[in-house]
Amino acid sequence: MDQNKRLEKYRIVRKETLAKECFRFVIRCPDIAKKAQAGQFAHVRADGFFLRRPISICEIDREAGTVTLVFEVRGEGTKALSELREGDTVDMLAPLGNGFSLLPEKKVILVGGGIGTPPMLECAKFYGKAAVVITGFRSASAVILQDDFKRTGAETLLCTDDGTAGEKGFVTEPLRRVLERGGIDMVCACGPNGMLKGVVSLAKEFKVPCEVSLEERMGCGVGACLVCACKSVKDGEEYYARVCKDGPVFKAEEVTL
Repeated sequence: MDQNKRLEKYRIVRKETLAKECFRFVIRCPDIAKKAQAGQFAHVRADGFFLRRPISICEIDREAGTVTLVFEVRGEGTKALSELREGDTVDMLAPLGNGFSLLPEKKVILVGGGIGTPPMLECAKFYGKAAVVITGFRSASAVILQDDFKRTGAETLLCTDDGTAGEKGFVTEPLRRVLERGGIDMVCACGPNGMLKGVVSLAKEFKVPCEVSLEERMGCGVGACLVCACKSVKDGEEYYARVCKDGPVFKAEEVTL
């Protein structure tokens, strides 16, 4: 096993319900916190389940020796994880994958959709006031992490499909407005493929480099099983990349959405 990845049981030091069926775990794991980067993920196993669940790393606190995971209940495995309490331990393999490129002294737009929002928080902490964070959710009841983003100093723009919080509509609408201001060096995004297609299209239109984090089902999490293979392009040639090993973050021009 790669010496940068550790497989152990780690203690949950804080648990919080963020929205219906959406939870935040703060996990004490100094070895992982020391190595983790924005955009990487953890592969977590619930007791009684063979397959692990990939969960994006939301925050890294190297001083406290913790990482924060935010996840939704989407099946029996994540339901079992959600039932863990503060003080319980969790079986976790991390950090895995490749994260976002963090560019000092650059202005960026960070776009998150639904449960694709959490990995953008560590990016926002890095950029602070140099970031514009655009997040989109189905409705007000699903909105998460807004106060956390505001504490980074970033400009925050919120959208909901039904208009019950923030601006009614999709993230691509405020994204276009911010891109029209000019001066943006990078767009980073994580969320459902439909959203990513719109984000990538706008970044291309405004000739701004873009990185996307893909959400795919995974098996092993380390590139061996090929469950998460996705069609990609490199040097003009198509191939199948492994989201867990080659991603989850890719340059926009390298993936077929």
